[in-house]
Amino acid sequence: MSDDVTLPVYLDWAATTPLRPCACEAMRPLLQEGIAGLMAGGGNANSLYRVGRTAFKALEGAREDLARLIGARPNEIIFTSGATEADNAALFGMVDALMMQAEHAGDHDCVPNVVVSSIEHDAVLSAARVLNGWGADVTVVEPDRNGFITPEALADAMNEHTILVSVMAVNNEIGSVMDIPALAKVVRSKGNHGKGALFHVDATQALGKVPLSVRDWMVDALSLSSHKVGGPKGVGALYLRTRTPFSAQMVGGGQESGHRSGTQNVAGVVGFVAAAKQAVAEQASEAKRLMLLRDRCYEGLCACEGVEATVSCAAGSKDYSPHVVNVTVAGVESETLILRLDNAGFCVSGGSACASHSLDPSHVLKALGISRDRALTSMRVSFGWETTEADVEAFIACFREIFGE
Repeated sequence: MSDDVTLPVYLDWAATTPLRPCACEAMRPLLQEGIAGLMAGGGNANSLYRVGRTAFKALEGAREDLARLIGARPNEIIFTSGATEADNAALFGMVDALMMQAEHAGDHDCVPNVVVSSIEHDAVLSAARVLNGWGADVTVVEPDRNGFITPEALADAMNEHTILVSVMAVNNEIGSVMDIPALAKVVRSKGNHGKGALFHVDATQALGKVPLSVRDWMVDALSLSSHKVGGPKGVGALYLRTRTPFSAQMVGGGQESGHRSGTQNVAGVVGFVAAAKQAVAEQASEAKRLMLLRDRCYEGLCACEGVEATVSCAAGSKDYSPHVVNVTVAGVESETLILRLDNAGFCVSGGSACASHSLDPSHVLKALGISRDRALTSMRVSFGWETTEADVEAFIACFREIFGE
């Protein structure tokens, strides 16, 4: 890159993150040209000869490391193409298996119920709509005004036919951190005719941002994404608790212990896990640092006329993730905010960046009771390990200059 190229100030870390150096270094040997790359671990992990055994060793080493990071067993980790696939696999795979169990038991009349929150990622909400087409009854549980799914609301949404609940750990647009253990107790105590429902958690925005343990959280399935923690895109993982009912949704060669067929992306997996290890190791210290940036950004932006925080995130609050800020700017649509700030050298978003460039009002803000007109003026700013105090101060100053005091 030439010296005269000015890099933007990147403030959209909740959308994706730059590749961590540790991930690059971990993948580099496997991505060499020619046979050397295969010999280093870039081969087909399912082949019996030495190249395959080397790749298998790298794959299983990464599986063990990721399992250790989240408190799981290695055989409970299924590598996927990302969190979207993991979310889809969890919902489809568990419901399919439970519906087949009911069918084999002769329970032909019971309509299974699935509960999802209204502020889930579209990968979960769209999957729920498909399940409805399969014949499942889908109940949507609403958050409170500040973006939290409460145990009381979840209990009210469940019934004796509920077989699966899916609630994300950290909301990707507003940063609200759910009390997953408290929700898990509700899921365990209700549903499935007194036997308790299964619990899936989308932890895409949680890994490396908040403490995460599948054992402490008491979940049956959990989705993760590589590119949210500094790993390569196109890689993710699904944690599936041992003996959890599950029907594979990608079939073929039977890879991933029959849970997800397809030749594994060993290099990508290795990069993902290297990045995840660093993210988890730095989580506590980074949370403190990013929280100060978050609080300063809220303070600086909300001091401007017409700017209002979408949630009541008090300074120092651990109820919200340290890396996400969400505000609305009266009279200025999200598209204008994004493009004018981009021209000034700052990358922000209007909410989730996963909706194919959609600038429709956020379903998350709608669920909070925010009007359509106001939701169309939303702006999300998010931080990561390269974000500095100077970056945030420069952004606030630029925002004030463009959009006024």
